[in-house]
Amino acid sequence: MFATVALTAAPAQAVSTPTIAAKAGFVMNNANGAQLYAKGATTKLSTGSTTKIMTAKVVLSQPNLNLDAKVTIQKAYSDYIVANNASSARLIVGDKVTVRQLLYGLMLPSGCDAAYALADKFGSGTTRAARVKSFIGKMNTTARSLGMTSTHFDSFDGIGNGSNYSTAKDLTKLASNALKSANFRAIVKTKAYTAKTITRTGSTRTMGTWTNTNALLSSYSGTIGVKTGSGPEAKYCLVFAATGGGKTVVGTVLASASTTQRATDATRLLNYGFARLG
Repeated sequence: MFATVALTAAPAQAVSTPTIAAKAGFVMNNANGAQLYAKGATTKLSTGSTTKIMTAKVVLSQPNLNLDAKVTIQKAYSDYIVANNASSARLIVGDKVTVRQLLYGLMLPSGCDAAYALADKFGSGTTRAARVKSFIGKMNTTARSLGMTSTHFDSFDGIGNGSNYSTAKDLTKLASNALKSANFRAIVKTKAYTAKTITRTGSTRTMGTWTNTNALLSSYSGTIGVKTGSGPEAKYCLVFAATGGGKTVVGTVLASASTTQRATDATRLLNYGFARLG
């Protein structure tokens, strides 16, 4: 009898609920989707570049996807970066870059040029604008299919036009689903990647190394991803996942105070999540 009491009482005493600076946070057990922590988890907020998780998900879900297919970098992608002062993979106009390389450029340095290239490649239509619109449509269709009921995308990269939003719970659900893809898992756990592209003259260009913006990959043992986000409206966001003791915890913090604070928030939630799972 004593042992039974101790076993049921100990977890509640041992694990105190953490405090986070972020406006919203959510953590779940990846194995079964069970909620481990929630703060403002269903509040609709700007997502910043965590949007790119869905960009990658849509690309990796394409039928008969050839990751080695080459995409020629257009001036429009470069102009877009400049016009929006956006995060960039520093892709060079005229270079041929593989879909696989674009996915690394999308998820590690958070390249909005890579996002544009992928949307242009995998959307349908006779004009670039039509293809981009089509791709964003695929993002929203996928969100609905995953039960992300409080999510809407109006951009391929998180630089929204006023109606790009999600919730900490929905983004966690998205990350959990995306992590089922071996290609996605390989990309988001990579700390650094150097692409070799083909120039317009046919020579090989070694790009500057892309470094993953997710600080948890270096600071938190067992981290397997997923994606940072930031912006004037979004503040500082992080969708994260880590594995330990045969268990995987996935979560999201939205609208934290700084790059350092979002990592601190995520670390507290991961520690709490693993403690809850025992």
